[in-house]
Amino acid sequence: MQESHLRQLYLELLKKVLGDFIYDLDATGSEKPPPLTWADPRTGRKYTLQTMAEYKYNGLIFPRQAHTMIGMKRLNNLQYCVEEALKQNIPGDLLEAGVWKGGACILMRALLKAYGINNRKVWVADSFAGFLPEDLKTSGLDPTSTNQNSISQEKVKAHFKAYDLLDDQVCFLPGYFHETLPEAPVEKLAVLRLDADFYNPTQEILTHLYPRLSPGGFIIIDDYHIFEECRQAVLDYRQTHQIKEPIHRIDPAAVYWQKKKENLTEPLLLEKADL
Repeated sequence: MQESHLRQLYLELLKKVLGDFIYDLDATGSEKPPPLTWADPRTGRKYTLQTMAEYKYNGLIFPRQAHTMIGMKRLNNLQYCVEEALKQNIPGDLLEAGVWKGGACILMRALLKAYGINNRKVWVADSFAGFLPEDLKTSGLDPTSTNQNSISQEKVKAHFKAYDLLDDQVCFLPGYFHETLPEAPVEKLAVLRLDADFYNPTQEILTHLYPRLSPGGFIIIDDYHIFEECRQAVLDYRQTHQIKEPIHRIDPAAVYWQKKKENLTEPLLLEKADL
């Protein structure tokens, strides 16, 4: 069996475990969700989600046991972006801002491991204490309510360790983005993933990290079509900085784009690269 086939078997299984698609505890005793229809902007084709499995596949529920809530389509997109960045020899590390239980970052570390890459890092940026009360209040939410997005750094580390992926290529940036990102020791990024929901934290991430995204690098915006604040923050930043790259839709919630390339070196062949 070829090494590339074994690699893909590992990565496919990992994604299914990260999203709890193997035992699928969310399918047991769950109420049937209301139908949701969305249109693919590329083809105009309309899709209607009617079952809990479809909602979960598209990352539209709060799963009970999964280590990520982004669903399979966004996991596949993240794999695509990382693999393309490697194939195209885009310089820089991989970073997610807003990690919940760490599942997307675990996949990024697994991708580096699967391709034998030891000269890039995975940055795990989060408050590990939930959202700022003022962001909740601005959005009309109760700032004193229980914050289900509050997952401790130690718990996220334990999840990495459970997959045998906690090592010195995994770097944590604990704290709120306006405090940690301006001076974060991150030089260049090949893939930047945002999952901050609200306007201010999304703007903080873009302001401090998008300039560090290498030409040809990929940026992924989670919940772009779910939270209007997130979408508006992205649109405002793009307009201010005259960013014209086309936005591509991943699923009912998320989008991504590739930063304009500028005089990139020749792409590497992953199977033959000396990494």
